[in-house]
Amino acid sequence: MANIPKVLQAHINTAFPANVCLVGSVLPNGYAQVTPRGGTMVFDDEHIALWERGKGSTSANLHDGTPLTVYFRKPQLREEGLLPKGGIARFYGRAKIYKSGPVYEEVWRRLVQPEKDRDPNKAGFAVLIEIERAEDLDGEPLKLD
Repeated sequence: MANIPKVLQAHINTAFPANVCLVGSVLPNGYAQVTPRGGTMVFDDEHIALWERGKGSTSANLHDGTPLTVYFRKPQLREEGLLPKGGIARFYGRAKIYKSGPVYEEVWRRLVQPEKDRDPNKAGFAVLIEIERAEDLDGEPLKLD
């Protein structure tokens, strides 16, 4: 398991709306599915969470164990020298789905209001991604703390 560098956590949590994280998965036909997720957040040092409210192929193919990639880009971090390779960090891990319970409620509680407004009936679900690798654009491990 890899840690999400503390110095990046606030940047990921405030990425919406200017630097929304992209989440990538592989569809059953082998093609990559990359989609913006405004409800992406750091849940703890080893997990990224998101609120899945989609009705498309990404949501339909999400289940416990689905491999996911979270792509974060904030150009200002390149200018500051924090993420020198394009201001980009990639996180790789596997999904765990929560449709009720404490994790579900906590992800909803932390969700940014515009995303809550897009799911007024709270019909979506929480996804925790246990981070296995965290790396820069060159594929080197993130060592920022």
